[in-house]
This record gives sequence, C-alpha cells and structure tokens, in this order.
Amino acid sequence: MSRLQHFGWFLARGFGPHGWGHPYLDWNWQWTRPELYQQSARELERAGFEFVLIEDAPSLGSPDTIDLRVRHAFGGPKLDPLLLAPYLFQATTRLGVIPTVNPAAYLPYTAARQFATLQHLSGDRLGLNVVTDTGSARHFGDAPQLSHDAAYDRAEEWLDGIRALWNSWGEGALVRDTATGVYADGTKLRPVRHRGEYFAFDGPLNAVPFERGEPVIASPGGSGRGLGFAGANSDVQLALAPLTEQSVRAYRAKIHAAAIERGRSPSDITIMFAIQPVIVSSPEEADRVVAASAHPDDAVLRVIAQRQSSDLETDLTVLDLDAPLPEGLFAEHVSQGSIRRLIGDRDAATAPLRAHLTALARAGRISDRSGFVGTAEEFADMIEELGEWGNDGVLLWGDLHPVTIHRTLDDLVPVLRRRGILRDELSDGGLRASLRSF
Repeated sequence: MSRLQHFGWFLARGFGPHGWGHPYLDWNWQWTRPELYQQSARELERAGFEFVLIEDAPSLGSPDTIDLRVRHAFGGPKLDPLLLAPYLFQATTRLGVIPTVNPAAYLPYTAARQFATLQHLSGDRLGLNVVTDTGSARHFGDAPQLSHDAAYDRAEEWLDGIRALWNSWGEGALVRDTATGVYADGTKLRPVRHRGEYFAFDGPLNAVPFERGEPVIASPGGSGRGLGFAGANSDVQLALAPLTEQSVRAYRAKIHAAAIERGRSPSDITIMFAIQPVIVSSPEEADRVVAASAHPDDAVLRVIAQRQSSDLETDLTVLDLDAPLPEGLFAEHVSQGSIRRLIGDRDAATAPLRAHLTALARAGRISDRSGFVGTAEEFADMIEELGEWGNDGVLLWGDLHPVTIHRTLDDLVPVLRRRGILRDELSDGGLRASLRSF
C-alpha cells in the first residue's frame, strides 16, 4: 500500500546565474532579481512540496582556482540565499525555505536574532542548512583553517549557543497584558553567558520567543562526525547514497543510531534522499536517452570536465583525455568525496581521464535502478519501493527555474497524487508541522 512521502526541492547550484549554459536562458529571467525564484516557489507550493533548500558556498575558492569556478558559472558567482528567503516567503503561504548557512560567517547572537526574525516574519517556515565548509575561513578572519572534525565542533557550539539565546525567554516572560500595560516580565528572562572554545557572547536575546517552535535544522554530513552532528541536531538529513534496499536501510540505521546516542528519537529526523530525475514521455524515449549517453563525444566530456574542475578546484580541461590523472594532482584541501565521485571504482593510476568523465556522462534507467531516467510512472514505482524500505521522503535536485520545475513535475505530480504518495496540500502550521504531519 502506498504511503505519503515528504518532498523537497534542492537548489543544488545555489543562488547563482540560473539558465547560464542552457537554452532556457532565452526566457529572459534575470537571476539577480527575485521574480524568477518567486515564480518557481509558487509552483513548488502548488505541487505540494514542503520546502526548497538552497545550496551555498560563500567562497569562490582558493586564489589560484577562482577562474575555474567563474569561467562557466559552475561554482560562482553566488548571492546570499538567506537574503533571498524573505522574497520566497512573500510569494508563498506554506512553503518552507531552507537557506544554507555557515557558522564561520555569523556570530551566534547576530545569527540567533536574524533567524528568529525570519522565523516570525515567515509564519514559522524557516529552516537552516548548517554546513561546515572550511575553505571559506579566510574570508571571516585571520584564524587558521579548522580541521574537518573541529569545524563540526565549532558548528555544534554555535548551534547550542543560538538555541540557548532562543530559549532565554522563560515561560511566562511574554505577558502582553493590555489591561495592565505589561508587555513582558523581565524577571523571567534567563541570563546567558557563553564562554566557549570558539565563541563568547552574552544574552538574553532581544527577540520574542517562538510560538510554534524554532527553525528547522538540516544538515548534509556523511562522515562519522557529520552523522553525529545530524543525530544531535538535525530535523532534516540530506542523504546521498545508492538507492538499494541494503544501502537505504543501512544509511537510515546510522542516522537513527546517532540520534539515539544523543538522547533523541529516530522519528525526530526526516531522512530525505537527493535524486535528480529525468522524466520522459515513454519507456522508449528513456531507452534512447540512456543509449545516447553511453558514448559521449569530446564536446560533452569537456563540459563535464569544466563542471568537475569547479568542484575539484583543479583544471581538468588542460589534461590529456587519454592519459591517467597525474599523481598528486589534487591539493590537500580538495574534498575527498568530490575526488571519489570523479574516480569511482576505477584505478586512478591506470584509468584515463576519458574513462572517468564518460562514467559521469552515462545515464541509467529508473526501471532497472541503474539511474534516474524514466517515465513518471516508473519514478513513482521507485518512490513506492523506497517507502516500503521505511524511507521518509525525497529531495528532487535541479535549478529553481520555472522551466526545470515544469519539465520535472508536470507529469509526475498527478501520478504521485493518484498513488497517494504526494500530499494535496501543505500544513498551515509552519515547516516543522509539515515535517511531523505523518
């Protein structure tokens, strides 16, 4: 029997030049103006999606590789998604918005006050995707760059401090008694004096308390320390894993164990697997798309190399396609996950660059679970199967552009609704209520 799933939209390229490099650039939407994103947000809300999550990277990377990131707009420029959020709230009534935030960029008191403001203004629809990118450290002071695990330690201290400030208004502190003229009882505000390893600040917070809960916390961490952070703090976990029953169940078990270890219930965390579907009109069209991807020409490989160069902060476009990757090619700061995605299970010492890029170009069929190309009915089959394995929901991956939204959802939404997988309307109690509604 079908069961409802949670659905979100992952704006994976961040608040950047949408449409660049695609034919739909000629729709003439201006990526620096809010109307493009407002229109897309309205369509997602109408479709029954609970939130849009916006990726961000505040840095353009190391000085030596900036050109790689901006040349084709794969890694930048990017504007601040936190400042886009109010425009999306204005355009919708129930859709949640989860911008990415980096603890290095916001002092806890400022963060607590700004996030509380947006939570109130949005009707409790704010979420925060907390990331611990250490490559941006040079933009926020002259302190040495933290290690991977230390960055999570800082993020945990940061979030604990923010929550202490949010809770500095004790029960009964907000009076609002018009008969007596008393707005608040200052004796019930808790003093906050934080002196930690990374932050020092005092409270209480100059913002009123929440009536329906604090902003939702999301996180994408997949390392041991990242999973521990999620278990302690996250309401939404962004999951990237092979969509096999064994892999899905194992990933969920890790998150649930991390939650229990930190005194929380597994049901406190909504685990959502990120998927980038290619919805086509027929199985025959899906077969054609997959077959065409098996033998990419050099022009296609160059585009993939450009994109990977941005992620890896390493110029792959100057390398010989038919030679192995040079030893010591990647700097120490380059994400090991990004390197693994490029190399896969091939031998880095012998496999040519062409083999790595060709593997990335290949698409697979939804029907045999080798990829995400298929019909709306086939995609719905996969979502139902995930539900049978206990899955909570999926995060569809794509630009926040009306063309992308409709190309993905026009045929899919009716199928998902008929099968009882996608809700008809969102909760009016805010984002947290939507995530806890079934």
